[in-house]
Amino acid sequence: MKIIIPMAGRGSRLRPHTLTIPKPLLPIAGKTIVQRIVEDLASSMSEKIDELAFVIGDFGKEVEAHLLAIAKDLGAKGHIFYQTQPLGTAHAILCAAECLKGHCLVAFADTLFQADFSLDLQEDGVIWVKKVADPSSFGVVKTDDKNIITEFVEKSPVFVSDLAIVGIYYFGDGEALRRELQYLLDHDIKDKGEYQLTSALENLKQKGTKFRAATIDEWLDCGNKQNIIDTNQRILSIKLGKENAVSSEAIVEDSVIIPPCFVGPGTIIRNSVIGPFVSVGNNSRITNSVIKNSVIQNHTRLEQANLAGSMIGNHVEFKGAASNISLGDYSTHTI
Repeated sequence: MKIIIPMAGRGSRLRPHTLTIPKPLLPIAGKTIVQRIVEDLASSMSEKIDELAFVIGDFGKEVEAHLLAIAKDLGAKGHIFYQTQPLGTAHAILCAAECLKGHCLVAFADTLFQADFSLDLQEDGVIWVKKVADPSSFGVVKTDDKNIITEFVEKSPVFVSDLAIVGIYYFGDGEALRRELQYLLDHDIKDKGEYQLTSALENLKQKGTKFRAATIDEWLDCGNKQNIIDTNQRILSIKLGKENAVSSEAIVEDSVIIPPCFVGPGTIIRNSVIGPFVSVGNNSRITNSVIKNSVIQNHTRLEQANLAGSMIGNHVEFKGAASNISLGDYSTHTI
């Protein structure tokens, strides 16, 4: 099984946090978004993941090393491919053309999911969907009474279906997908100005490929700061329940940690109350503070802080009181 992860976008709605790192590398409950996606998919697969391809922009060697480490931890061969222009979903996937062979999963690293991703590998294809209240900003599908997809529609202003495509796809024949993607580019076939995956899916369907629509239980958005806070809270609840995950390499002195919380290695917490629903990254320091329902990243120092519903980046220096704040990497803030 091959997994292709297109993730070349920067995530402008999450600035300033995505000025220095891409959105899929933001942490949720102690792991990056893309790591959570890959691990959740791999845990449901009956077939071993042998290759993992990431389609990225110019994110730098540190990001690339992190992605390759994710693949290595799964026992898979990691690949890095580049999408230098935002030409659409079909173009992004085709950037990893050499990995489009055999059984393939394509997962866009924009959101997190709670679902059973197990499948019958003999199926032609599976596309995961979720009912949404306003489908106008999503690609959607229509299905028959056996959940076989009869039509793909890309972001229609007129109601067609409320079954939104969530961004995870299984293809039993990766080579067939590659041919259809290449056909779109060779003949400059665009929809709304871009090369769309839904166009290739429609072509495959017309040639006899049967795609089954599978539903997900939860669709956890990571599109803006409040979404990150809410998703962090939900994942902590699911993964930890009424427990904490405090690294054995963290130091907690004269402090209370109210579960569920995650605290990474090298972090020092003194004279503080942390939680519930707080994630603290690696090598941070929190003193004389009260923090709840927040995401604190790596190498950050908080002193005399009173934070709730906040998102604090890497290498931040913060001193003072604020109830709700969003600070990007390398910020200094004193009240």
